[in-house]
Amino acid sequence: MVAVLQGFWLIAAVVAVGWLLAHTRMFGRTEQQVLARLTFWVGSPALLFLVVADADVGVIFSGFLVATLAGVVVTAAAYLVLARAVLRRTTTHALMGGMSVSYVNSNNLGLPIAIYVLGDGSWSAPVILMQLLVLQPSWLAALDASQEGRRVSPWRVLRSPLTNPLTIGSVLGLAVALSGVELPADLRAPVELVGGLAIPGMLLAFGISLRLSPVPRGRGNLAELGVVVLLKLGLMPAVAGLVAGPVLGLSGPEVLAAVVMSSLPTAQNVFILAVAYGRGEDIARDSVLVTTLLAMPAMLLVVALMGGG
Repeated sequence: MVAVLQGFWLIAAVVAVGWLLAHTRMFGRTEQQVLARLTFWVGSPALLFLVVADADVGVIFSGFLVATLAGVVVTAAAYLVLARAVLRRTTTHALMGGMSVSYVNSNNLGLPIAIYVLGDGSWSAPVILMQLLVLQPSWLAALDASQEGRRVSPWRVLRSPLTNPLTIGSVLGLAVALSGVELPADLRAPVELVGGLAIPGMLLAFGISLRLSPVPRGRGNLAELGVVVLLKLGLMPAVAGLVAGPVLGLSGPEVLAAVVMSSLPTAQNVFILAVAYGRGEDIARDSVLVTTLLAMPAMLLVVALMGGG
């Protein structure tokens, strides 16, 4: 448990530095965007390449992935039913809300938490690959189909993961892992150096975004926001833990990893998609903010109850 607390403290301290930079107005939106773009296009792909290349292939294609995917499917389905039958949301809004409860921040927070809390960055690899290769194209196809007068573009769906630098880094790393080839030191060293940008850059950018993010507003959204938070931070990790433990009989560390990774908050790019489609912007923005603020306390509670560390 001490090691877990130390991992959370390390992450929280760097996030706090980012928050302080924004609070003192030394860094603003421009600096946040530079840090975010640097980590997205340069640091994170390099780090993911190394993480996946060094990962045990059995972890990437394992019961852990089945458990996390089960949590995603059940949680998204529960929200879609509630949104349409109870909250009476439009189809496009419901789809955006469904993405908010199922698409986790597997990069900006998932990688640091996997490395410093779970002790192995490879736990983030299956989640990132699942989201980039399966979830994102599926949600984009559904959103396209829900737009009046628009048709789903198969090329866009197929192209989406192939143009994402995180996907490219992960797939190249997976190729190395499957081949069993050991990277030469002269090739690995510069990749490690560039990959070292990722975690501090993403955590600083994340801290800045927390300070600059708008406060959730609008009474009409509070009920739906409460549903999203309960499903995302409650139902999703619970289903993942149930499938990983009693159903699949995975080991204690695997169950803990499935629950912790499923407890990650809503990914920030969900809000970007909401803006692009002009639907569900409020719920996407508020989901990112509130689940982010509550995710670490929720994960600490989970780890304490499960006796992790």
